[in-house]
Amino acid sequence: MNKPNDDKTYLVPELEEVIRLDKYLTGIPDLDISRTFVQTIIADGNVQVDGKTVSKKYKIRGGETINLSIPPPVLPDLTPENIPLDICYEDESLAVINKPAGLIVHPAPGNPNHTLANAVLYHFGNIDTGDETRPGIVHRLDKDTTGLIVIAKNDVVARNLQKQFSERTVIKIYHAIVCGNLPEESGTIDQPIGRSMKDRKKMAVTNVKSREAITHYKVLSRYRMNDYAEIKLETGRTHQIRVHLTHINRAVFGDDEYGGRKKWLKGIDPMVRRAGESLLRLIDRQALHAKSIEFTHPVSGEIISVSSDLPDDIKAVKRALDDRFLL
Repeated sequence: MNKPNDDKTYLVPELEEVIRLDKYLTGIPDLDISRTFVQTIIADGNVQVDGKTVSKKYKIRGGETINLSIPPPVLPDLTPENIPLDICYEDESLAVINKPAGLIVHPAPGNPNHTLANAVLYHFGNIDTGDETRPGIVHRLDKDTTGLIVIAKNDVVARNLQKQFSERTVIKIYHAIVCGNLPEESGTIDQPIGRSMKDRKKMAVTNVKSREAITHYKVLSRYRMNDYAEIKLETGRTHQIRVHLTHINRAVFGDDEYGGRKKWLKGIDPMVRRAGESLLRLIDRQALHAKSIEFTHPVSGEIISVSSDLPDDIKAVKRALDDRFLL
């Protein structure tokens, strides 16, 4: 099934300084597309500024109207793949999957297969929920974040679940090991998140083209160099937990992209750095796990609450902390 182009219109606000068109478009959060892709659609004539086709080097000054016609990504047909799934709950309407580390949720350019979407087709059959590249997948986790994901088995269930997520009635609880000690036993980080201006592949706390983001945390165990914390999301922005903890200088342990690995080692006391290095050898990713989820069943109206065990690598780090570094 061929999808039509996605047409979008943006009114550029007043800017503090002029900025190239391709750079400006890359920084719009809800577009979430690379600068290379932006340059391609500009070159193909799919971007107009005040009704005129321009080049990628066109300078945006503020007050312009930008129209984009974004072609759908060119991906091969999604095929079922026999990828093992840890199914924590299932009925005729939906399932809840415990995603392992390393499994990408849905296909994208550069990752066309070996995804959760391929596995869903194999285990649950052809699910038509309006997006053939994301069958039944109504929310996501980062590739190296483990934990619970809800899968809808039909379009009615998918739309109901998406509405629950958008209305913030789904309760999502994560467990994480944190670099350093959190400032309070419990607290809230309420800071907007948008595309990083320094590294377009990352997100950051920023007031530029950002969206509201609210994260609640509670310390479960304190250690000499780390905390083990429960984290509840009120909003669901890309990389939200990782960005918010980094913003308060408490990155998720093991998260090299957001300062929880090499950068953390440079920042800790040289006398305890060797202990930190030994802990990091136990895990090769961010120590972040979507541990539980609670929502209203779209058909029965019952409250569905599902929990999952910590994966082995996070258990290993926590065991070492309990044995050697508990305060």
